[in-house]
Amino acid sequence: MALLSAPLSRRRLLQLGLGAGLLAACRPAEGPQLLLAEGELPAAWLKQLPAPWRSQQLADPAAVQQQLQVVVQQGVQHTAQPRVQPGAQPGLVALSDGWASGLGSGLASGLGPKVLQPFGAPRLWARLAPFSAEVARLFGSVGAGELAFPWAYSPWVIALRSRSDLLARRQEGWALLLDPSLRGRLVLPSSPRISLEIVKGDFAQLERLRAQALAYDERDGLNLLLSGKADAAVLPLQRLIPLLRRDQRLAVIWPESGAPLSWQLLLRPAASPPQQPPLEWLGAVLEPPLLEQLLARGWVPPLPQAQLAPMARRFPAAMAALLLPGDALLQRCWSLPPLSLAQQLAQQNLWDAAAPRS
Repeated sequence: MALLSAPLSRRRLLQLGLGAGLLAACRPAEGPQLLLAEGELPAAWLKQLPAPWRSQQLADPAAVQQQLQVVVQQGVQHTAQPRVQPGAQPGLVALSDGWASGLGSGLASGLGPKVLQPFGAPRLWARLAPFSAEVARLFGSVGAGELAFPWAYSPWVIALRSRSDLLARRQEGWALLLDPSLRGRLVLPSSPRISLEIVKGDFAQLERLRAQALAYDERDGLNLLLSGKADAAVLPLQRLIPLLRRDQRLAVIWPESGAPLSWQLLLRPAASPPQQPPLEWLGAVLEPPLLEQLLARGWVPPLPQAQLAPMARRFPAAMAALLLPGDALLQRCWSLPPLSLAQQLAQQNLWDAAAPRS
């Protein structure tokens, strides 16, 4: 008992195998932080995050946006919002373009030079294909600095299950969703805006499209499709690529008329502790061997098509065509900027008016 009453030295704690845990618990977390939602970054890439960087994974994108909102408010407005603990302020934030998936612009309407730091790495951004440039600027004016690293994109596409008849009519594109056989057998995105984009704001087509819907849920829509409760779904291509090899019932149509694009971004909050971003780690996602691993999981960086071609051709032909769609099709696709309040209200009114009548 006398031995226990004497204070234990650091050396003695380490000898007992207790020091590392106790001493780590007593000191604040060190190193810049990458904030992300679970599953939002490929595991193979995340494992390569160099020291002293560390990751903090939250339950879902909404939790990430909430924490980023607090950081933004602290850095710009200096209001009495709940404080982010020192050392927990993220140096990088992984975020999908959620403002583009919903009717509202949400946090993104306030994202810009006042709340974000530029990356200051023009050579890295010069490697990306031109169609990513407006996203890198967060839709700022041409010539503005890059405020986001758009490391992957995914088109919204039509997924079919055991519907070879509809697949044979793939040239009809988005109009296939209005086929009478899909009434009550179609899953649409939870985001009304994607449906509005698909029909180009045409009210008559929007009414018909809404009448087809079994559910509005891209998160669980794939389960409805795989279980046979739905025959078709509008989903991001990224979620489908890993399944195409092992489920022969599935087929994907990327309409030749083009599709809205979803983006995965990395941001640097201005309120974060000053820390140079890990540029070598960012660049690793654009080249082998990591690039091929990402393509297999459906994550496609916006690189020039010629650069992707050697790796995409190692996949089955149907999958390679989706990973390497060609510049002509990509030019017919479009990214979705944040909406103004007036635009949000106009789209909401259109959506509500097109609801099926009971």
